[in-house]
Amino acid sequence: MAAYTGIIRTYEKRAVSVRTAEIQNQCTILGNQMISSQYLTSPSSAVIDANLTQLTNIYNGRVMIINKDLKVIKDTYSLDEGKIALSEDVITCLEKGKSSSHYDRSNRYIEVTAPVLFEEGNVEGVMLVSVSTDTIMNSINILQTRGGSILLVILVLVLSIGSVLTGIFVRPLAKITESIENVTEGYEEDILHVNTFIETRQLSVAFNKMLGRLKQLNDSREEFVSNVSHELKTPLTSMKVLADSLLAQENVPIELYQEFMSDITKEIDRENDIITDLLTLVKMDKTAQNLNIKQVNINELLELILKRVKPIAQKQNIEVILESFRPVSAEIDEVKLTLAFSNLVENAIKYNKSNGWVRVSLNADHKYFYVRVKDSGIGIPKEDQEHIFERFYRVDKSHSREIGGTGLGLAIARNAVIIHRGSIKVYSDEGEGTTFTVRIPLIYAG
Repeated sequence: MAAYTGIIRTYEKRAVSVRTAEIQNQCTILGNQMISSQYLTSPSSAVIDANLTQLTNIYNGRVMIINKDLKVIKDTYSLDEGKIALSEDVITCLEKGKSSSHYDRSNRYIEVTAPVLFEEGNVEGVMLVSVSTDTIMNSINILQTRGGSILLVILVLVLSIGSVLTGIFVRPLAKITESIENVTEGYEEDILHVNTFIETRQLSVAFNKMLGRLKQLNDSREEFVSNVSHELKTPLTSMKVLADSLLAQENVPIELYQEFMSDITKEIDRENDIITDLLTLVKMDKTAQNLNIKQVNINELLELILKRVKPIAQKQNIEVILESFRPVSAEIDEVKLTLAFSNLVENAIKYNKSNGWVRVSLNADHKYFYVRVKDSGIGIPKEDQEHIFERFYRVDKSHSREIGGTGLGLAIARNAVIIHRGSIKVYSDEGEGTTFTVRIPLIYAG
C-alpha cells in the first residue's frame, strides 16, 4: 500500500511539474510579444489580449500583467486592474528577474510568476498566472479508484497463487523438519534426500553435512570419555596394586615400604597432572571469548619460558637456544600463550636425544609474529602427524609412559593458538627431529 501511495504522489509531482513548465513557456512567449508591441506602456493589443484569454480558458486560470511600478495593467478576470500588486513573489521577480512557482495542493492551483524582459535583460514587468489543477486531481482520483480495484484483484490472485505454491514448497520442507526432529530425538542414521528444488537440494546437502559433523563430534566425545576414563583409571589401578601388595604382607621392610609409597606418590602426581590439564582444556574452551588481551613483549615472554625449562633441559643435557630476529610486541592473552609455548618447548626437550638441542626462533612481519620450535629429537612418523593435536593421542605409548606427561599438552597448545585466531603446524621426519611453527596476529581481532 505504501508503494501504491508513493506511485500516486510521484504521478502528482510529475503532472504539476509538467503543467508549471507549460505555463512558464507560455509566459516567455507572451512576454516577448509584449516587448515587441510595447504592451506594458500601451495595453491595447488585440492579439495579446486574445492570447491571454486563450491561456486563461485552456488552463482554467487567471493572468495578471504588472508593470515595473507594481500596477496591474491587465487582469483577465477584470478585478484588480489599476490596483497595486504587493505580492512578495512579484516584487522579488521585478528585482531579480527570475521566475518562481508555487503549488497549493489544498486549494488546487499553481501560481507562476514570470518576468517580462528586454533583450538586454532589463525587467519591464511581471506576469502573474494562476491556473487550476482540477484536471490533475481528477486524474489522480480516477487512478486511485481504478488502481484500488486493480490492487484488490492482484491481491486476490497473489493470495490464491501463494496458497498453491505454499503447499508445493511446504511438502519438502515438512520432510526436512521431520528429519531434524528425528535428529533431536537421537535418531541419526537416516540420510536426507529432498531434491524437489535447487534450494531444498542444497538444504539436504547442508543437513547431511551437519549430520555427519554431529556423528563425528559424538564419536569424538565417546572416544574422549573413553580415553579420559582409561587415563584416570591407570594410575588408580597402579596405586591399588601397590597398596594391596603392602597390605598382603606382614612386617614389610622399611625399604620396600618406602619404595612402594614413592611409587604411589608418583601415581598420585600423575593423576593430578591429568586432572589439571583436563581442567585447563575445559576452561580454555569455555573462556575462548573472554581472553585477557593486552600488549605483551614476546621477546621477554619467550626468554622467561626458556629460563623456566632450563633445569629440565640440563638434566638431559639438552642445549636450548633462543633466536630473536627483531623486537616483537603483540596483543595476546599472556597466560594462555605462555602455556602453549611452554608445552611445545617441554615436548621438544622430553622427546629429544641425549646431547641434543632445541632452537626457539622469533620473527615478525607487518601483520603476524612467528614462533618456531625446532629440535633434534626422535621425530614423528608421517601417519601420526595429523593426530598429534588430539587429546590423549600418543605416537609411541610405551615411550611416552617412560617420559611422562598426560597426552594433553599439544591439544592445549593448539586451543590457545586457535582462540588467538592463529595457526600451528608441524613438520617432522622420523629420527630427524621435529619443527612446530606458530603464527599469531600482532593485533587481536576478536
